[in-house]
Amino acid sequence: MPASDLYQKLEQSWQTKGRTGSLQSPQKFNNQDFTHLRDYCLSRGLLFEDDTFPAHVSSIGPNLLSEDKLSRLQWKRPMMIERNPHLIVDGVSRFDIIQGEIGDCWVLAALGSLTLQRQFLENVLPKDQGFKENYAGIFHFRFWHFGDWVDVVIDDRLPFLNGRYLSVQPRSRNEFWPSLLEKAYAKLRGSYQNLHWGYISDALVDLTGGVQVQFLLQKPPSDLQEIIKAAAKSQCLMGCTMPGGQSIGKMELKNGLVKGHAYTVTGATEIPYKNGWEDIIRVWNPWGHGEWRGPWSDGSPQWDRVPAEYKKDLCEDKDDGEFWMSGHAFAEQFFSLCICNNTPSFLDFGDQRGTRWSLAMYVNQWARGLTAGGSAFSRNPQYFVQVEEPDLKNYNVVVSLIRKPVNNMPDAQILFTGFLIFRVSSIRWYGVAFFSQYKYKVLKYGFNVSTRDVTNYFYLSPGTYVVVPTTSEEGQEAEFLLRIFLRQAELFQNGFQDIFRRVEGTGSGFLDISDLKNAVQRAGLAVNGQLLHLTALRYSDSSMRICLPDFVCCMIRLETMASKSCSWLARVLWGSQNMENMGLHCINHISQYP
Repeated sequence: MPASDLYQKLEQSWQTKGRTGSLQSPQKFNNQDFTHLRDYCLSRGLLFEDDTFPAHVSSIGPNLLSEDKLSRLQWKRPMMIERNPHLIVDGVSRFDIIQGEIGDCWVLAALGSLTLQRQFLENVLPKDQGFKENYAGIFHFRFWHFGDWVDVVIDDRLPFLNGRYLSVQPRSRNEFWPSLLEKAYAKLRGSYQNLHWGYISDALVDLTGGVQVQFLLQKPPSDLQEIIKAAAKSQCLMGCTMPGGQSIGKMELKNGLVKGHAYTVTGATEIPYKNGWEDIIRVWNPWGHGEWRGPWSDGSPQWDRVPAEYKKDLCEDKDDGEFWMSGHAFAEQFFSLCICNNTPSFLDFGDQRGTRWSLAMYVNQWARGLTAGGSAFSRNPQYFVQVEEPDLKNYNVVVSLIRKPVNNMPDAQILFTGFLIFRVSSIRWYGVAFFSQYKYKVLKYGFNVSTRDVTNYFYLSPGTYVVVPTTSEEGQEAEFLLRIFLRQAELFQNGFQDIFRRVEGTGSGFLDISDLKNAVQRAGLAVNGQLLHLTALRYSDSSMRICLPDFVCCMIRLETMASKSCSWLARVLWGSQNMENMGLHCINHISQYP
């Protein structure tokens, strides 16, 4: 492919990728436009009926209920249930949620965590809807779906069985955000049946667009308590699961916990106790009741030996499903902990002042005969990461591999996936001869579970590494999304702010894209013209202007790449085996979260 054609293809791909699937411009799921559909219904005095997710057993799924129960299902709008329905009553809270008949505790535990972090909640639950003004029986919610934000439209007909909610039940009879949001998520996943059993890690990522890291608690990291407290301080979403698996069902133990159940982690702190300090963790049950009965539970004797001011702030004796327990008991009783945020900021242990996380994101596929998988992984796509900061001793790289479900059906294909990480001397294509010499000298993660999301964190010493996503067996096909987060020192932000103010000059708060070259020169950076143009497209808005936060991100990225000059583009493209996907590999490498 000639260089000019490749550059044009890069620019077209960049513009397409930058204009759809964002929070500002989400993709329309099933090509349904909420505003147009609502206006149409209002102009004709109709209540919206969603033909793509109808009030029919097809939206429930064939195996969730018996034929007898399916025949007795009723679909009711909130207006048929309550005289004065509301989407939200007195704000959104985890205590609005009570789990229904469907085994979707993993979804509701994630929702419970979402309610604690308003910056994420407002992304999922748009404010332009309700039961008063412009009500037409239509609502919409937003989810992150395989790399893009999508807007999911639903009608407000909810399934009832024997007069009771089939799915989540709101604690307040006239508050309907939990039931409607759950219905939208069921539509995204294909049916209510596809919410019956799942992984809280999937739901947390779908509600935030963030990255999740799981910790198995049979062999927890030695700094687990510090990680949990840092995650709480960093406003992460957290959930945990009990051992037992999906076949156990709702079996409650003598200590009050439930086998195979998902919970929300809602807080973590240390408290003065006896002659020292005790780490305690707060947990919430999405049933809305049923609590831990061991030490630090509601009314337990441990609270009698805590200073009154701590006890007053922390201990509430209510049967609302929320309870405290010690950090030791938490690790002993639960099977896994999941932490999710925009970036792996909790790995900074709550101190983000001197660091930032950059993100490289790639979409590709394993194709039979081209990218073999299994032991023939040398033919798989290869992605490179350069660790440049020798003074960082904490975890500095997070790799997240997400497999796209076939036809959006979670159980349509059992596929074990993972990734390999090799240290290399330079950025180029590596063949089978190179990989055969490594044998066991490699970082390897995944392959032992069929989860959608395989993510892990590492400390990598300075150098160049290649990440190879692969399947466990040769010939397996699927699309995948690979994200690589790199922790870097924040050295230049204040200087870049000064440059912005000098170049901008007008007081508008924006920098014209035409002035970016001047700013780059003031910073003393030597950047190839084509790369500068591509980067400017990435960080500008639809009016081709750049605000201060995006300018800082842009300049930090350019500073990182400046030493590689124009050869950087060619070296990154060398990492792609499929020439048609070159544009996406290069473009997404520049994405960044400061």
